[in-house]
Amino acid sequence: MERWATRGQPTALAAVSAMVAGGPPQALLLVGPASVGKTTLAGDLAAGLLCLADDPSTRPCRACRGCRLIAGGNHPDLHRLVPDGPGGQIRIGDARHPEPGTVRALIGEIALLPVEGGRRVVVVEAAHRLNDDAQNALLKTLEEPPAGVTVILCADDEEHLLDTVRSRCARLRLGPVAGRAIEQLLLEQGSADPARAARLGRLAGGRPGLAESYARAPDAEPIRDEIARTLVDLLTADRARRLTVGRELLGRARDLDAALSPAPAASTTDRAGRARRSRSTATDTAGGDGEPDAVGGAPPGGSTKVAPAERRRAAQVLCGTWREVALDLAVAGLGGRRELRDPGLLEELLAAASAIPPTAMARFLGRLDRVAELVEGNANPELAIDVLVLAWPYGVTGAAA
Repeated sequence: MERWATRGQPTALAAVSAMVAGGPPQALLLVGPASVGKTTLAGDLAAGLLCLADDPSTRPCRACRGCRLIAGGNHPDLHRLVPDGPGGQIRIGDARHPEPGTVRALIGEIALLPVEGGRRVVVVEAAHRLNDDAQNALLKTLEEPPAGVTVILCADDEEHLLDTVRSRCARLRLGPVAGRAIEQLLLEQGSADPARAARLGRLAGGRPGLAESYARAPDAEPIRDEIARTLVDLLTADRARRLTVGRELLGRARDLDAALSPAPAASTTDRAGRARRSRSTATDTAGGDGEPDAVGGAPPGGSTKVAPAERRRAAQVLCGTWREVALDLAVAGLGGRRELRDPGLLEELLAAASAIPPTAMARFLGRLDRVAELVEGNANPELAIDVLVLAWPYGVTGAAA
């Protein structure tokens, strides 16, 4: 069995190996794009620190009791915090009786002596979802953790963390993984045949976790393809058609997110709490924020409401796919072919790109990134997508219309 589950991050793995052999920092911040492997690397470090092998250079051995407990997901000295509840945040917890899964509950847990050995490890997934109160409550633990405790924060964007939190952590940055490395990972797992592994390796855009999610969800690829083709067709649509299709795309983005969300217990990917956030928002009540109850209009029968957090998540998924299509169009406009993320759309992309002014796509990408930030900050998802469909560049036919 491989010692390390992480793939395509040689520099980060070398640093983690040194930490296992020579001692880790009290607090470590892992930063990088979503699904690039931060949680997987945190798991590797936790396995190495809790491994019971006599020779530090062989840790994690993946064979001792400590390693087996980690593989089974039930090591008593490994603590995890993940986003939960409305809005998918990591909360501070009640001061007197903190709920499980909150910062205050965690602080109480790690104050106890280790159960299995001499260490405790805390992994905070999607640490950028810590609200300000939770971050402030965690400060003392980051600065002076109990003896033998290592805290690992995994964040997509460190700018969402307080300066006081960042200053107390050592930092490791993870970048996109080469497509060939992702392809090889899927082949090793047996989760895709060579042709599909090659396609997912490109489609994932350097994020092995996303490739694994697609490999596990055969229904997800057709939905993503449908969204991409609809966006390309939308370049030649008029305003009325764009506004109608925008709401339909939000509904399909919800379907895509639902297809990608289920996660097996033992996984080597970095999902940053995505599946847990999706499940936790199912108890939210829609309409409480003054927004429409359903993505894409009222559902059949008018009885099913969509949680606000779920609608925002759909908008985020749609923005991510939209960005990929826009980048492919920009590359196609410059004459690139091998660099396209989705070569299955080659002919459509080349034809569409020829009808768009060279600077139009760059302007749209700037608008898209801004809108995605606003959605993250609880902007109305439906209105945000309306803005994007109207800002989406017009091809020759659409401009004439």
